[in-house]
Amino acid sequence: MKLLDSLNRRFGRFAIPNLTLILIFFQVFTYGLQYIRPELLDRIIFVPQKVMEGEWWRLLTFVTFPPFTMPIFVLFFWYLFYLFGSALEATWGTFNYNLYLLLGYLATVGAAFLSPNEPTHNGFLYGSLFLAFAYLYPNFELAIMFVLPVKIKWLALLQWIGYGYAMLIGDWVDWIQVTASVCNFLIFFSPEIVLRARSGRWRMAQQVRKITERDKPRHECSVCKATNVTHPSLRFRYCSKCPGTPCFCEEHLKGHHHEKGSGDLSAEGRKSEIG
Repeated sequence: MKLLDSLNRRFGRFAIPNLTLILIFFQVFTYGLQYIRPELLDRIIFVPQKVMEGEWWRLLTFVTFPPFTMPIFVLFFWYLFYLFGSALEATWGTFNYNLYLLLGYLATVGAAFLSPNEPTHNGFLYGSLFLAFAYLYPNFELAIMFVLPVKIKWLALLQWIGYGYAMLIGDWVDWIQVTASVCNFLIFFSPEIVLRARSGRWRMAQQVRKITERDKPRHECSVCKATNVTHPSLRFRYCSKCPGTPCFCEEHLKGHHHEKGSGDLSAEGRKSEIG
């Protein structure tokens, strides 16, 4: 996109390389803190009302919370986070990857202020990272818990269904939160999705046209209306001496007379013969 290229030229020098590893480092620190000083977690979790009361650091510290507490799950999450993040940074470049996370972060924070007294987690932010990776690498096989292989596009489909269900049963706040969770994905991928949809529609139209042309008869008897499709064993001939060069099947060929009464088809009046 031209806009991304322009932003990259102007602000690319501010991009943070290896941002995924940095976030994982702080999440490891926070994960250890819950065992050493668990009372401090209430001071760093993101609650919009607390931010409005002056505790601004919550805007930054909430991204350091790992989404799981059990060691096996949090280790699996960190593995996937590094896998997805490093792949996207290598594909897009450092600036675009930073911008993708920044847009998701800003949308998450903005939506959180609709419910200022409720704590906000960062699961939506990392969920959008998963959706981006699944869109770019849909056939990547993910081993769930390092055991069960499944293509990542099916897991992404389940996540989209979950978002749709949340919007279906939720109120307007849920609509805003779900939209905020995928806004960075839509900003990055909407032009390509629209282009693919148009291309897919054109391909389907072409397929319908080919099927229609394939099933359309090439020859039709002007007397009995038999065609090469309905009667594939018949042979058909055309008379160039009659107005409009009519087609006749072999059964009605013998009784055919030109308008001037010259008799059956002559050699000059036979344009083609199809077996």
